[in-house]
Amino acid sequence: MKNTLLTFALLFTITTVFTSCRDEKTTREKVEESIKDTGDDIKDAAEDTKEAVKDASEDVKEAAKEAKEDAEDMVDDEKH
Repeated sequence: MKNTLLTFALLFTITTVFTSCRDEKTTREKVEESIKDTGDDIKDAAEDTKEAVKDASEDVKEAAKEAKEDAEDMVDDEKH
């Protein structure tokens, strides 16, 4: 029983030492990290938006090309 009690006391001491030695961020560091994270999120959103606009533009070009071809086919059919 004495060994068990000593083991628990040792584990408690080690846990307390490692827990209390953690790096605590200052408010300034937290704010700077938050600003950096927000900037990264904005950059990612801008890149996603750019890609979406590019994809939509390509879709519109393709649709216009198909519409033109369909109109030309209809004109050719009317001529014959």
